[in-house]
Amino acid sequence: MQRHASGDFRRIAAFAEELTALAAPIALRYFRQKLLVESKADASPVTIADREIELAVRHKIRERFPDHGLFGEEHGLDKAEAERMWVIDPIDGTKSFISGMPTFGTLIAYLESGTPKVGVIDHPVLRERWVGQAGEVTRYNGQPCATSGKTKLSDAILYATTPDIFTGRDRDCFEALSKRVALRRFGGDCYAYALLASGHVDVVAEVDLQPYDYLSLVPVIEGAGGVITDWSGKALGLNSDGRVVAAATPALHAEVLAALKG
Repeated sequence: MQRHASGDFRRIAAFAEELTALAAPIALRYFRQKLLVESKADASPVTIADREIELAVRHKIRERFPDHGLFGEEHGLDKAEAERMWVIDPIDGTKSFISGMPTFGTLIAYLESGTPKVGVIDHPVLRERWVGQAGEVTRYNGQPCATSGKTKLSDAILYATTPDIFTGRDRDCFEALSKRVALRRFGGDCYAYALLASGHVDVVAEVDLQPYDYLSLVPVIEGAGGVITDWSGKALGLNSDGRVVAAATPALHAEVLAALKG
């Protein structure tokens, strides 16, 4: 079956940026406004902004690529058998969004045979966008960016969205990791991974993530020189267990994995 060449990935990446440009004004229209917040089956919040953004993005993709698969947080999976698939998180960080924090983002991933080839992290309030694609250097607002290059946990800044996600054995592992870093901070949602790609954060470790939370991050982190896997070091895909760790370098990533084993 025909594969995309690097030039095709550039076109895919440009289209993914169009999708985030479509999403941004919708998010901004609802941001810091009084909204009805509903609870989904998993008790996570959802708003009209989440649903409206995803519908607009799905419609645009379906117009351009009618044979591609679609997987979105709010409207599910369509054409699951398709080799080429788009994965959408309309508002990553809905809790931040509804509490007025500007670090929420829109995540767009493009996959071939289950492997992320293009990823976009877009923060409409902050007007910051990271774009990663296979075989290319990640770009931040159009300019190349890179991780910090740190190789030792003792020098590293560690982030996670919230300590609340860690329970039982996962909490013990995260605490073991935390004791070995220079600084631990919480917050940011997808913004922490974007900051890792630009060299400001060195490690992000989280659990209970869904494919739409992490697949777009893969090309961004890898294209900036970093490593992102599950907690056992396996590549991330549609069926990963939701434990995600990203690090600035392969050496640092290896130290992180060792620390997470307790």
